Amino acid sequence: MQNKGLIKFFAILFALVSIYQLSFTFVASKVKSDAKSFAGGNPEKEAKYLDSIGKEKVFNLGFTNFTFNEVSDKQINKGLDLEGGINVILQISVKDILKGLSNNSKNPVFNKSLADASADLQGNKSYLDKFFDAFEANSKGTVKLASPDIFANRSLQGEGGVDFQMTDAQVKKVISRKVDESVESAFGVLRKRIDQFGVTQPNIQKLGNSGQILVELPGAKDVDRAKKLLSSTAQLQFWETYKIEEIGNFLMAANESLKKTEIKITEVKPVVKDSLSALLTDAKDSTATKKGENPLFDKIIGQGGGPVLGLFSPKDTAVVNGYLKRADIRILLAGDQRYAKFVWGKPMIIKDAKAKDIDAVELYALKGNRDNVPSMSGGVVTDASDTFDQSGKPAVSMQMNGQGAKAWEELTGRAYTQKSNIAIVLDDVVYSAPGVSSGPISGGRSEISGAFDVTETKDLANVLRAGKLPAAADIVQSEVVGPSLGQEAIDNGTNSALIGLLLVSLWMMIYYGKAGWYANVALAVNLLFLFGILASIGAVLTLPGIAGIVLTMGTAVDANIIIYERAKEELRAGKTLEEAIKTSYSWRGAMSSITDANVTHILTGAVLFIFGSGPIKGFATTLLIGIVTSLFTSIFIARIFIDWNISKKNNLTFVTNFSKNMFNNFHFDFLGMKKWTYLFSSIVVVISVISLATNGLDEGVDFVGGRTFQVRFEKPIETEAVKAELAKVFDGSAEVKIFGSDNQLKITTKFKVQEPGIKADEEVNKLLFATLKQHFSADMTYDKFVNSYDGKKLGVLQASKVGPTVAEDIKTNAYWAVLGAMAIVFLYLMISYRKWQYSLGAIAAIAHDVIFVLGIYSLCYKFMPFGMEIDQHFIAAILTVIGYSMNDTVIVFDRVREYLAGKTKGTFAEIVNQSINTTMSRTINTSLTMIVVLLIMFVFGGESIRGFIFAMLVGIIVGTYSSLFIATPVLVDTISKEDKNKVEKAHQES
Repeated sequence: MQNKGLIKFFAILFALVSIYQLSFTFVASKVKSDAKSFAGGNPEKEAKYLDSIGKEKVFNLGFTNFTFNEVSDKQINKGLDLEGGINVILQISVKDILKGLSNNSKNPVFNKSLADASADLQGNKSYLDKFFDAFEANSKGTVKLASPDIFANRSLQGEGGVDFQMTDAQVKKVISRKVDESVESAFGVLRKRIDQFGVTQPNIQKLGNSGQILVELPGAKDVDRAKKLLSSTAQLQFWETYKIEEIGNFLMAANESLKKTEIKITEVKPVVKDSLSALLTDAKDSTATKKGENPLFDKIIGQGGGPVLGLFSPKDTAVVNGYLKRADIRILLAGDQRYAKFVWGKPMIIKDAKAKDIDAVELYALKGNRDNVPSMSGGVVTDASDTFDQSGKPAVSMQMNGQGAKAWEELTGRAYTQKSNIAIVLDDVVYSAPGVSSGPISGGRSEISGAFDVTETKDLANVLRAGKLPAAADIVQSEVVGPSLGQEAIDNGTNSALIGLLLVSLWMMIYYGKAGWYANVALAVNLLFLFGILASIGAVLTLPGIAGIVLTMGTAVDANIIIYERAKEELRAGKTLEEAIKTSYSWRGAMSSITDANVTHILTGAVLFIFGSGPIKGFATTLLIGIVTSLFTSIFIARIFIDWNISKKNNLTFVTNFSKNMFNNFHFDFLGMKKWTYLFSSIVVVISVISLATNGLDEGVDFVGGRTFQVRFEKPIETEAVKAELAKVFDGSAEVKIFGSDNQLKITTKFKVQEPGIKADEEVNKLLFATLKQHFSADMTYDKFVNSYDGKKLGVLQASKVGPTVAEDIKTNAYWAVLGAMAIVFLYLMISYRKWQYSLGAIAAIAHDVIFVLGIYSLCYKFMPFGMEIDQHFIAAILTVIGYSMNDTVIVFDRVREYLAGKTKGTFAEIVNQSINTTMSRTINTSLTMIVVLLIMFVFGGESIRGFIFAMLVGIIVGTYSSLFIATPVLVDTISKEDKNKVEKAHQES
């Protein structure tokens, strides 16, 4: 080996750099462990401790020091599935941005296009592109985007804006830029909010040009609080309110009108009460107050007063909203009241007639106007802080700019004179509606008080300081992982990695002897390099990423196996050890096979990286890095030891007493079996296709949208009973399966997954708790059930949500990933082998393997004791199967190509058969190491990746079969008779 000294130098340097990079991870872990011990399970105390030492020196190398913040930035970060925390994808409403840019245009073509774009669920296409397509289809050239009543309005005129002479193509460029600016603004606002949330190492990033923003909060525990903080647009407004006596007549008229459509009664006596307050008093003799005869008033659970029209149960708010938005009801509003805006207050707890705590919300009527704009907007607020009011209750203090101070003085002066109230409204929720009792308020300082706790006032002050989002931010995908579940994942991943490493190393020693020891040293160095690179690039380690590392251990010895098997052949042919090694490491020896196998593997890994997201991207990252590092260590590190062995005149046979006679003189008529293998594979393919058409697949929420919850109970639970209970509250949408142990369930539902906003999420969580709490002990509360905390063993351990639009994007990406991988492999093999028949044989094998795996999943998902969902993890497994199937096929094809170009005697079929037989040791060993590693991961890797590993396990087994019995026979059958005759003639003459 030339340049041996240079390779040694770089190997040692690379090892030292890797150790240096990994040292930061060890130091950071030690500091975090100390913080956890100090906090005693209190997450806020732990976060404060880490914040307090952020700038302290914690790592001294002698020649330089590093603070904890610097060490944290350089460590290998754990993903949420290992660390625990909250992950959400926010979709900034491009629809709202477009409405704002158009000044809320009333143009029918514009508004229909907005609606059509929202209804279009075509995957992998942005809302803006859908809107432009819809506008073009709806306008048919009759309306331009640059119309004065659409985008050529005052706010968009001027330099860099829109004028009415522009073409639609020119306007599209301007609007696209404006939308990007709004998303960038939202990104900045969210960044400010997250920085003050109190979690270590938050991650926020824009996802391409989709208007989506990924937010990861490692270690975050309070699910509802985090989602509220992220999705709140912080649209602060100040409205004047109507009092109950001003709007009461309308409510009574509305109640009377609703009786005609909402209830069926034989006789309704007239309402003789003259005020809403009187109506709400206890009048048992009044027919008008009899339950069931007052559609609106029957919903009231508490009496109002002042600006509060009444208190209602949260579950009735949707119905009441529906009543108050009906055109036949709105027409009952007289004069300026026709612009009234009905909104709800902040949820509170009140006592019912039996002194029992119940949830309630207050109803307010705001004094709206023709333009539906508030008296003041929150844009005038320059600062906000959490404080305490005069009664010692938590509140938020605000400071306004000069313009705001003047407007606030006028508004409070008017409220003082008219004895009215001012509602402080954030995101259409009334936080308080105080009156003004001491005259106009000057100076621009005001206070928001209400039923707050300290955490709420901190968060409210935070979002007000950070500013408002330019448009609504809906959570379209989310995942919550408890820290205890993350620790289980780490333990499972570590166990599978150690056992896999041990068994692979043991097999290499048993089969190859001293050479196996050299391969094991190369494997250890490979792992050091792999982790060093992960640390240096700031990669995030996920559970699938650990799976990628364990798989790397299986593939890391593949190159050694190919080289060693070739060396054994050369030694059997009579060459010296030095000559055999030189040939094995040459292009004519093992290098062409190793190159082709790994290039196809890298190509499929790259496709996985491009189309994958989150944990799957982590899997692809470790897989790609592992391929590169394993190639270097297998080819160069092991070679250094082998050359050292030769220089010492030591014998190296690449066999042991156990393996020396294995696969020697192996003769099997593979091509003679093709009729049977074709028949067997055809039957399997037909059965698979029929099952896919009739039985379908268990598509996960990644592909169809929905919510999943992993819930652990105190004792074994009956799935059918839980399914029946949940179906009642989730409108029939409830799927319940045992997940691992019999006291753990995986619950899937599509209930309200299409509804934007966090209210739907909270409602689903509360319904889930209310339904399942009977299966827990009495001390299980909603917070314990939903939120995460250190040591959590019961309740929701993991939860995820995927909106239907995101699911369509994921499904589209998955299709393109699989098709793209197959197309890339086909092209590469055609270029490498210069014959399309090789590519066809490989693609036939891949298609066979993919259909086989899909068929197994379709046939078995209903009764297998582990999850077999078709989701992103499954697609990652399929792409990995494609890569490894190519690995096996290329090993066989390279030997076929070599023998066809060589001097082996016989017919074309005999030459190909000899080629396959001579590769059996390599094929079995490379596949066997992979199968062993996958079996270990299947047993010890944990429930969450068991279906993912099973797909790869089946795929590797089937891939080995198809390389021998499908790919090569298809290659032989598609070679023309003329080409076969030329080969046979050349071999007879040689």
